Amino acid sequence: MNRLHFLLPDYTLDNLCSLFGKTRQAYYQHVKYNYRENAAECIILELVKEFRKSDKKLGGRKLQKMVNLRLPENMQIGRDTLFNLLDKEHLKIKRKVRRTKTTFSNHWMNKYPNLIREIVPTAANQIWVSDITYVETKVEGFVYLHLITDAYSRKIVGWFISNTMHADYTANALKMALQSMPYKINGLIHHSDRGCQYCSDRYVKLLQAYGIMISMTENGDPLENAIAERVNGILKMEWIREYQIADLKEAKAIVSNAINVYNNVRPHLSLDYHTPNEAYEMTGEIKRCWKNYYSSKKVVDENGLNISVSDKKNHQQPINS
Repeated sequence: MNRLHFLLPDYTLDNLCSLFGKTRQAYYQHVKYNYRENAAECIILELVKEFRKSDKKLGGRKLQKMVNLRLPENMQIGRDTLFNLLDKEHLKIKRKVRRTKTTFSNHWMNKYPNLIREIVPTAANQIWVSDITYVETKVEGFVYLHLITDAYSRKIVGWFISNTMHADYTANALKMALQSMPYKINGLIHHSDRGCQYCSDRYVKLLQAYGIMISMTENGDPLENAIAERVNGILKMEWIREYQIADLKEAKAIVSNAINVYNNVRPHLSLDYHTPNEAYEMTGEIKRCWKNYYSSKKVVDENGLNISVSDKKNHQQPINS
């Protein structure tokens, strides 16, 4: 015999509800609410798992935006509720940080001033930022990813991966970016750190051949190349470190897929939840969710760029180390 039935043999549902000061209608509403809540959680978790198949480190705020785009209005989930659900299901992202040095700026080659400190780009192909980061493999040790990113849209426009940091490979990433240009470049600034690859004769001449102005960091502060550093971090923390990469060949395939997802699928807080490819086609200042590195002080120069008066005077004057 059912134990509860033995203890309460003559109680109806109405009697049981009255013991707790509730009505039968309240009981059914509670059951219905719990069912709807559990069903909604299951649907949301399935969407989270779907989005994380291609982007294993996709964070909570972006997940909230992407999940809500797939849900009806009466099922929309708030940020804190989603964070609590991710925490309950052990789906929060844990960050791991490892570093190796990829910039060697103590060399004899010419260095250039920082031209972008007070510029706010208002369209694609006004500023490109460049950097080199490493990818660890099991067989070949560290291999190196050379990146060129459009500062306005955050789109990766050029990349190359190699087993050394030789300037030729850095130039290959630049060549890819140049080939992607749909029209003649006018007034473009290339910004990088002071690494020997970017100061090399071959790299500088390639920039000059296309009339691209050269800009470099000046004091070693990562904020001077913040966009490039951020893109490196996103690629490595959200995709690449999820894999046990065997060698350079496998690294190329994984990086290629990661860049495709980054450019075409992943919404960015700094782009008002647009993807880089979407932002690449836009113009005008894009709403950002945190303070931009560039200050708002600017004027428009003869090339149509927003640029400070002080930097305008210093175009392309090399600084000897």
